[in-house]
Amino acid sequence: MRENIWTRCDNCKEFIYYKDIADNFFICPTCKFHFRLSAAERLAMLFDEGKYDIVDDGIFPLDFLEFVDTQSYAERLEDNQKKTSSREAAVNAVGTMGGIPVVVSALDFGFMGGSMGSVVGEKVTRAAERALKDKTPLIIVSCSGGARMQEGALSLMQMAKTSGAIARLDQAAVPFISVLADPTSGGVAASFAMQGDINIAEPNAFILFAGDHVVDQTIKEKIPKGFRHAEFIRDHGFLDDVVPRKELRAHIIRALRLFLNRP
Repeated sequence: MRENIWTRCDNCKEFIYYKDIADNFFICPTCKFHFRLSAAERLAMLFDEGKYDIVDDGIFPLDFLEFVDTQSYAERLEDNQKKTSSREAAVNAVGTMGGIPVVVSALDFGFMGGSMGSVVGEKVTRAAERALKDKTPLIIVSCSGGARMQEGALSLMQMAKTSGAIARLDQAAVPFISVLADPTSGGVAASFAMQGDINIAEPNAFILFAGDHVVDQTIKEKIPKGFRHAEFIRDHGFLDDVVPRKELRAHIIRALRLFLNRP
């Protein structure tokens, strides 16, 4: 039972009855702001009748570097596992969408900002390998702050690893649809998230490699307004479409039928 029956929209600041946004695909009824979803909520919205089977759930992150900032990495992992009831920021599942068998990997921002450590990279790779083996389409929903700093170079290596797995799907003509939710950034945006046969984003999603200050310093110019938003990126050719959450499942199913030449 949820303790707080009211919540506040991060965009328009209106207080909203929680059930109203839950019944509205977690979209603010006032300003259409799309709230972030957990991996479980995302999977339930995508699969037929909300039914799916979790796979690749038996791998755990380790504190290879014995990393400590304000908290040890081992403690941070334990806290996030308790908070989200997930072992890691990526959850892989199989099921059907519109009757079509699919593999879905969903990243959960609630688990350390959806950051990509070695286990997230392994899960995304396993999802791609499963799709390749079974010749079923792959869908990845990204919602991530990028590489996980607590794993250093081990995290950065996942960019090449996941990109290689996606390349093998492309060579075998197995469809890959990438969904970019708010935010999709850093090493995730710079690897598999932008490598779909179709790249789709939710409205107003932040999509970026680095923050405004870093970009300003690099190009020595002030970046244009809305530079990081999905609509700007679509209008400049780096996304295929921006799709409201209520229409997302139907949009993906239509794309899958086109890919697979099904009526």
